[in-house]
Amino acid sequence: MQEAFYGLADEVLAGTRGEEVLLLSFSGEESDFVRFNRSRIRQAGSVCQRELAMELILGRRHVRSVCTLSGDAGIDGRRCQAVLGELRERLPHVPEDPHLLYATEPRSGQTLGTDRLPDAADAVDAALAAGEGRDLVGLLARGGVFAGFANSLGQRNWFSSYPFNLGWSFYHAADKAVKTAYAGFEWSDEQFARKVDAAAEQLEVLSRPARTIEPGEYRVYLAPDALREVMDILSWGGFGLKAHRTKSTSLLKMIEQGATLAPAVTVSENTAEGMSANFTAAGFLKPDRVMLIDAGRLTGCLVSPRSAKEYGVECNAEAEHPVSLDIAAGDLATGDVLGKLDTGVYVNQLWYLNYSDVPACRITGMTRFATFWVEGGRIAAPLNVMRFDETVYRALGEHLLHLTAERDFIPADETYGGRSTRSARLPGALIDRFRFTL
Repeated sequence: MQEAFYGLADEVLAGTRGEEVLLLSFSGEESDFVRFNRSRIRQAGSVCQRELAMELILGRRHVRSVCTLSGDAGIDGRRCQAVLGELRERLPHVPEDPHLLYATEPRSGQTLGTDRLPDAADAVDAALAAGEGRDLVGLLARGGVFAGFANSLGQRNWFSSYPFNLGWSFYHAADKAVKTAYAGFEWSDEQFARKVDAAAEQLEVLSRPARTIEPGEYRVYLAPDALREVMDILSWGGFGLKAHRTKSTSLLKMIEQGATLAPAVTVSENTAEGMSANFTAAGFLKPDRVMLIDAGRLTGCLVSPRSAKEYGVECNAEAEHPVSLDIAAGDLATGDVLGKLDTGVYVNQLWYLNYSDVPACRITGMTRFATFWVEGGRIAAPLNVMRFDETVYRALGEHLLHLTAERDFIPADETYGGRSTRSARLPGALIDRFRFTL
């Protein structure tokens, strides 16, 4: 795809006139999808798609359009030239944009991922073997994702990555299921087997009568996927410069009152180890890592081109929410989690999260799927659904006991319009006095 994009870019960019500046942003994928239900293949297919965003700029005016590409150089060239003409007609009718910012110093480069993907047939066979004798429901997505940038100033950039994501549930009955996933860039039979064995052990517990516990404060283990839900809601403006400057961020106490999280908590935007391109649609290069919280203290934020222009700072992100979120590993071995939890609640997933008090960074939500009551370091019974209401300052601050030494790589599984390139790399969190309200 890289050669085809560069060839198309040269042709289209040659059509600019006078002081016009044209920005081209390419996205594409070559993906295999396999959907499972009742431990059988229910749907399988492959997708190859390409899309080009074209932004025409003259002075402070700019207009943008998105064009689906066919892969045929002749057809795509003519289509893009036609779109360029339409943009040129629209441009005089839009107002000037005071916050327009794009890269004017060409900084070309490429980041080429290594294709170490498992063969689709081998991954499917592994999933079917895991589901033998069980009701496995899930989706396998694998393949290359690509991004490119070119402009009429001479800049060229390319990015490729080759991730896979096998997400599945072992369904028990009613609303009871064990949901888990295995994802990354290189398949390991050993790691997959550990995931399957852990899910199978929890599935057995789901057959026991479920318990209900009283509202109150409990010692809790949030598995990496549950912690991901917390970080997703925290990312709604929590780490963006605009939210910080307008004081709408949920981390306002960290900015104005010097509030901190536990020293074990280090959060960053880790572009170098994620799935998203290391350049923006405006042509700016992203740093390999942007430190957001360092040893519990807020140290940085994400800055989009528009905010960079508005506040006179350097751009370091496409948008002001993490797309390659990273929380540093802790010191607790995953195998020791139950022993350290001793008596309390083991939470695999959370959902329906929202803020109950934004300035206090208080979040509410519900447990989902396999949540367990643990006694004496052993899983004793499944728990019925509960609601929590807790501040990040307590959960990841004064009451955080440990983060796990092992982390999960969790890609976003959205496929609306194309495979998402958002991802997170997260440990689990052992927390004391976690508040359940219902």
